[in-house]
Order: sequence, then structure tokens, then C-alpha cells
Amino acid sequence: MMKVAVFSCKPYDQRTLSEAAVHTPSLALTYFESRLSPETMSLANGFDAIACFVNDNIDRHVIEYLARHGVRAIALRCAGFNNVDLYAAKAANIKVYHVPDYSPTSVAEHAVALIMTLNRKTHRAYHRVKEGNFALEGLLGFNLQSRTIGCIGTGRIGQAFCSIMRGFGCRVLCYDIAPNDALISQGCEYTDLETLYAESDIISLHCPLNASTHHLINSQSLAKMKDGVMIINTSRGALVNAQQAIDALYSGKIGYLGLDVYEQENAIFFEDMSSNIIHDSVFQLMLTFPNVVVTGHQGYFTQEALDHIAATTLENLTHFEEDKPSPRLLNP
Repeated sequence: MMKVAVFSCKPYDQRTLSEAAVHTPSLALTYFESRLSPETMSLANGFDAIACFVNDNIDRHVIEYLARHGVRAIALRCAGFNNVDLYAAKAANIKVYHVPDYSPTSVAEHAVALIMTLNRKTHRAYHRVKEGNFALEGLLGFNLQSRTIGCIGTGRIGQAFCSIMRGFGCRVLCYDIAPNDALISQGCEYTDLETLYAESDIISLHCPLNASTHHLINSQSLAKMKDGVMIINTSRGALVNAQQAIDALYSGKIGYLGLDVYEQENAIFFEDMSSNIIHDSVFQLMLTFPNVVVTGHQGYFTQEALDHIAATTLENLTHFEEDKPSPRLLNP
């Protein structure tokens, strides 16, 4: 039986993983709510594999410790892997797996929810009505039909997002190093970033975080956009330079900002911080703007996605245990 330490495990993760584990009796799961980090890595002692999430710290130091203590596989319960040192893992002979597609429509639909909330100001209307204020002044929105939407990154999530926006009757501009023929057949247009910046009313980010996309949204790229542009990020926090986005909010260059991710989210997201002082002045300032909506990395959070993540994570671990090839292995 392979012993697996599950880190960053919330009650909903434990429920779905335990349900899925009924079908994989060869795996023995032990759940830890703690995130994996240099401070907590000793919890992995005695385990054959670990299962981690998006904000666990799996750097070289952690990986070398895990290897010395017998860990041979890392199963990420997410698509992104920028928090893992894959080179160190390969050198340590630790295989790393991920979940590349966990209900892409979940994140795509959340991006659309942010667009609709910001546009029609339902977050503000909700509080007004609860206070008996039914005035409409200040709640004016615009029709999405015929607006130009820019989508950066057209993988599974980006494709789902573009299809939804085409359903609204929008013109959809796309940028990706690998154009998607299915989107072209739906009427989406692939173009360069310069054109996408200049012509889009709304720009939604669905690309991975790497050296070329780090702080993709910055003062230089924002200067090329329309005044009052709406920026949506449900991908990775570091795609947006938060301080420069705040400067653009002050100037009116950004008219609406919707974030489900944040560059420094590791210190605050997925936890109840309501009784704590959040020691992040940039994040706190961002929350004061009436045209900013921030959610706590919940784009993926649907029952369908959780079930798929659990099933795929356990399948990845089973493939490792049985030495089977897997398309989800990140460091073959």
C-alpha cells in the first residue's frame, strides 16, 4: 500500500478525495490542512508520495528534503506548476504529476461572472437593496453584445471562455502561440497582442505564468489599451502588476478590474482572515476601489471540478505506483 500525505487539505478536499479513494484501495491517504513549506515538510516523513495544491511551496530545498525521506512522487491537485522546481524534482528522481483539465468551464464561467458583476454592479446593488436603497444612479452598465473581448491564452479554459462570450454576441479577439481551429470556426479572430490591447473593451487572462507572461499587465501594456478597459484575471496572480494596475485605476485607464488570483495570495487566500490584519498595503488599497471585485481563487470551485481533481489525482498516483506511462507527468 502506498502512503500519501495530502497537504493544503480543506474539509471539501478531504470529502471528495475520500469518496474517490474508495475505488483505489492501494492508496492510504493522510490529510494535513497545513501547506507544504520548509516549516512543514517534516510532516511528509514516512510517506511514499505527497499531494499538493496551488500555493504549496515545492522548491529545491523542499524537494531535496522529500527525496532524502523517501518521497518518490508529487501529485499536484491543480493545473499550474509554477510553484514546483521541476528540474530539482527530476534530479531527485521524484515524478511530478498535475491535473491539466478540471472542468475548464468552471473557471471560464467564473471569469464571466466577474465581467457581469463589474458591468452591472450587482455587488453594489445587493448592498443597496438590503439597506432599502432602490436608486439606480451609479449602477449604469453596458450591453455586452457587439463589444470586443480580448482573450489571452486559448487553452481549455480560454476556449470555454471564448465560446461563452461568442454566445453573448461579442467580437472575440484571441492571442496564443498555438491558434485553436475550433475557435476560428466559431468566428473568433487570432491577432497579435498590440491589436488585442488596442481594440478590446474587456481583456481576460487565461495563460500560464512563465518568464514571458510575468507582469503581462503592466504600465507599458496598459498604455496601449482603451481608456476604461476591463481587466479580468482568473489565471495566475503574477500576470498582473498589482501596483501598476492601481495606478491605472486612479488614472481611469482601467475602468473595471476583476481578480480571482493575486500575486501575493499565498499569505491570505484559502484562509479565514476576517479577524486578522492583512499586512499587504497594495491588496488592501485595491479593495477600496468601487470598480474592483476580488474573489479568493474560487474560479475552479465547483462540485464537478472537485470530483474531477480528486479522481485524476488518485489516478496519477496509481499510474506512478503501477509504473504506467501518463500524459500528466510533468518531468518524464
